[in-house]
Amino acid sequence: MLATLWADQLGAAGIATSVQRAYASGIAGEIPPDQSLPEVWVDDADRARAETLLAEWRHPPEHTWACPRCHEIVDGPFEQCWSCGAERPAA
Repeated sequence: MLATLWADQLGAAGIATSVQRAYASGIAGEIPPDQSLPEVWVDDADRARAETLLAEWRHPPEHTWACPRCHEIVDGPFEQCWSCGAERPAA
């Protein structure tokens, strides 16, 4: 599922991708585990950009801020208050 999500995100960023072995997890145990894991493939020309984007998505910026409307403390990568729905104020 994660490989498909990343492939979709990379595709939305303009990087052509394919997911190899997307449905091979059902035969894990019949073949070595490392041969049943899905892989996201990109062209060599797009590899550096794809790796940069994936690193950004795996490590989103973390912010701690107080909601201006309800004063709830919001942390993590959230840009909207989970209590009242207010947007994070501009820095």
